Amino acid sequence: MTTLHLSFYSTFILSSLGLAFHRTHLISALLCLESMMLSMYVALAMWPVQVQAPSSTLLPMLMLTFAACEAGTGLALLVASTRTHGSDHLHNFNLLQC
Repeated sequence: MTTLHLSFYSTFILSSLGLAFHRTHLISALLCLESMMLSMYVALAMWPVQVQAPSSTLLPMLMLTFAACEAGTGLALLVASTRTHGSDHLHNFNLLQC
């Protein structure tokens, strides 16, 4: 395994561990999701270089578009939850209430 693969895998695993264990604030969960998407974007952008493909693929740009949409939706949810509940603590949200 090359150091490039090791860095991609370790970044993704650390981000998923951060998402699993540090779920006190919504903003920290969103940051962990963004770092996961960023590591997948860098891995997909470097993939044609690794396999020596003659042209780059469209997949990294599609992934970056979805990451931007996810970030915008997450920030909108953060603002809405802060306005209604007063904070961004995840334990304050009860999903069973309407």
